[in-house]
Amino acid sequence: MNMMQLDIEKVYGYFVEYGLQLIASICIFVVGRWLAKVVSNLLERAMGRSGFHRTPILFVKHLTFYGLLTFTVIAALNKLGVETTSMIAVIGAASLAVGLALQGALSNLAAGLMIILLSLFEVGDTIDAGGAQGLVEEIQIFNTVIITTDKKRVIVPNSKITGDKITIFPHDIPLI
Repeated sequence: MNMMQLDIEKVYGYFVEYGLQLIASICIFVVGRWLAKVVSNLLERAMGRSGFHRTPILFVKHLTFYGLLTFTVIAALNKLGVETTSMIAVIGAASLAVGLALQGALSNLAAGLMIILLSLFEVGDTIDAGGAQGLVEEIQIFNTVIITTDKKRVIVPNSKITGDKITIFPHDIPLI
């Protein structure tokens, strides 16, 4: 046997071993991405039928899709033989850093979702919350816009609203 024949056999062996892993990895990614789309779309339809507002539906849909896609990419890389434990640790540390950096924004986001999902109050209600009193013009994800009796537009962070008492005035009683 000559050296060239040995080299060809080595290359063929590597191709069989790693080629199958590459094909399996691609299959994992394609199927995982497809499943992520299917699951997130099913979740969107189910939440839509349950009467949820469009904002939380899209938020949950995208969060589900990208969470499943991240899991899929890690599984595909692991099948290729890439060491993923350090990658998972880096993702976890980055998530923690982003979470700490966005702590105020995340608390406003959580409070906004709570206001929307629990229907604590609605657009058109007159409320006293978060140090502002007036007519609710808009409930946004991070803030609530309130129009006061003297026609000032007050933007109140949602965490400030949910962190204290909320007084909702009946529609037939004028504001003092």
